[in-house]
Amino acid sequence: MFPRLGNLGTGPFGEDADTFGDTLAEVIQDEPQTRGLPFKIETIQELRTLLAGSDEEIDRVTRALIRIDPTADVEEPPNWGRFPSLRAFWSAVLHVFENDPEVQAGREIDPNA
Repeated sequence: MFPRLGNLGTGPFGEDADTFGDTLAEVIQDEPQTRGLPFKIETIQELRTLLAGSDEEIDRVTRALIRIDPTADVEEPPNWGRFPSLRAFWSAVLHVFENDPEVQAGREIDPNA
């Protein structure tokens, strides 16, 4: 039901999420830059669907999709960061994808232009 979010779970939100950034916020912020516009739009749709659910549904789906716990206070890496809830985590991810320049422009942007 959430193939794009599943892709995030096998990559930046996987077991070794720290390989994608120094902090959890950095991982979230950088992720849209590595994806094409269709992926970004589909991810936004999936996130809106997920966030329309109850906290219990979000918990259940999150545990099936990603291998990290964004609410955990981890020791390594230091200053990794955490979110107060899974809803807050996914809301932050949605915010970053929605505010991506390509999404805002409604078209892919050539980084060399």
